[in-house]
Amino acid sequence: VQLQAFGGGLVQARGFLRLSCAASGGTFRTCAVGWFRQAPGDEREFVAAINHNGGWMYYADSVRGRFAISRDNRKNTVYLQMNSLKPEDTAVYYCSCRIYFGRDYSSSPSDYDYWGQGTQVTVSS
Repeated sequence: VQLQAFGGGLVQARGFLRLSCAASGGTFRTCAVGWFRQAPGDEREFVAAINHNGGWMYYADSVRGRFAISRDNRKNTVYLQMNSLKPEDTAVYYCSCRIYFGRDYSSSPSDYDYWGQGTQVTVSS
């Protein structure tokens, strides 16, 4: 599975962005998809995840209530709607695929099998 994340950019605090993760080359419906982010000098951090059929969504405490993850399996795409952005949301955002059919999720990057190249999100104060 090849993943490509896009939609990042520069936005002012309290603004919004929608990231997309487009998949190709495999069976997207087998993917539980996770979004992670990494700021300079920091470890890669879990942001949100959605299970393979879109029935279950999970969020990090830092983004719950502001971000929303969704997927359209007909378009092989997962979205991350980011509202009320804060400067501390500034990072490179990555989408990832975990071949998994369960209801639970993983916040550990090592559990994910495929990764996109990342898209930069910068939030100015």
